[in-house]
Amino acid sequence: MLAFLQHNQHLVGVLLGIAFGVISRLLMLKTDYRQYPTYPHGRIIHISLGVIAAALGAVAVPALFNKDYTAITFLTLAASQFRDVRKMERETLTKIDSLELVSRGATYIEGIAMVFEGRNYLVIMSALLTSLFAILFNVWIGIAAGLLTLLIVVKLKSGKSISHIASVEPGEVRIDGPDLFVGDIYIMNVGLKANQEIISDRGVGYIITPYNANGKVTISNLGQRQAILYDLATILGVYRDSGEPALIPMAKLDMNDGRLAVFLLPQERNVRKGKEVVLNVPILESAVRMPTEAPVNQGGAGKNG
Repeated sequence: MLAFLQHNQHLVGVLLGIAFGVISRLLMLKTDYRQYPTYPHGRIIHISLGVIAAALGAVAVPALFNKDYTAITFLTLAASQFRDVRKMERETLTKIDSLELVSRGATYIEGIAMVFEGRNYLVIMSALLTSLFAILFNVWIGIAAGLLTLLIVVKLKSGKSISHIASVEPGEVRIDGPDLFVGDIYIMNVGLKANQEIISDRGVGYIITPYNANGKVTISNLGQRQAILYDLATILGVYRDSGEPALIPMAKLDMNDGRLAVFLLPQERNVRKGKEVVLNVPILESAVRMPTEAPVNQGGAGKNG
């Protein structure tokens, strides 16, 4: 066995790299409450792309050892193909989004598309490093390097959530004449008596209070607000149908202090569960703003920056 490993070090390194690359893609592939990627065909597509990415990363190492520098060309071609994956995901989700009762929004869609492109690059990294250490040293060091890359992949596969930048508390939903409020924050005008009664019976609200200026600007982003509404509507359900603008979920800012009021008519009226949903909504990369990083504001971020 040891003799086989020594005489076929390149082959073993490539196979090991492909194996760890595929494992890393499987670790990052999850169909959650958003039902995306779809099962089974959406997942088959992404697993297949993960195998291709792993093979490219693993094969690049022995190619470079043999001074076959055209391997870099293949990696460049792979990057082009994975950009097409991002474009495909963006177009697919945009078409689906027009049929949702509560849409994801363009910012959420772009975030999902970016994630699917980036994860293929993580697969290449995992396969390349595993193959490199297995060929450069031995198979056991290659396995150790592969396990280390898996830890990195797990660390990088998810980002921050609303709980990192703001606190969330339930807010009283009240109607003052035709005006709808969550706490002391104005949401919208509701003219029909029937809609007012539905809102009084079923409405729930939350007040999101940012910890600092970074959080204040981030939750004010329209795409981030839409992501909060989408996750709430997906998990708790939404009590509305098409053509009923008065029953649509909304999120409005308090212009004075930057708090965000969220209003929803859920199918499952569970205030505690809704709070947990809001706290776990992902922060969209495209929505993040960090004004405290500007030279004139240095020192204002604190631990929640």
